[in-house]
Amino acid sequence: MAAIRQTLPRGTAIELWWQDEARIGQQTKLTRRWARRGTRPSAPRDQRRASAWLFGAICPAKGKAAGIVMPRCNTEAQRQTGGMHLEEIAFHITPGAHAIILLDQAGWHSANDLVIPDNITLLPLPPRCPKLNPVENVWQFIRDN
Repeated sequence: MAAIRQTLPRGTAIELWWQDEARIGQQTKLTRRWARRGTRPSAPRDQRRASAWLFGAICPAKGKAAGIVMPRCNTEAQRQTGGMHLEEIAFHITPGAHAIILLDQAGWHSANDLVIPDNITLLPLPPRCPKLNPVENVWQFIRDN
């Protein structure tokens, strides 16, 4: 972060943002039911598998959030949404401030053709450390409720 601060004009405020993506939706589960041996009672269950991907970012210090919903999450979607999602975050950054966005090291976060707005710097978290990202708590809350 010190290296990033040195590249910015003196006095530029820095906002720390955390970014992640998650799949939210239905998943087919096995249906179990108690029954007398030899019988086959009906056990209706919703068998659809509809889901969507949420791209979200939060700035806990400022109480800000930004997000978009997409039908899938892969390299191509990130190229399309990466620009859209980063632009959404850039819109919520305080004018004149610079945002450092902490995110995981998924391959699509470092795509060569990813368009990064001028008021944003991406800073990857160490590998296999989802507990360092507070956005994971947001996804868990959404899934639980």
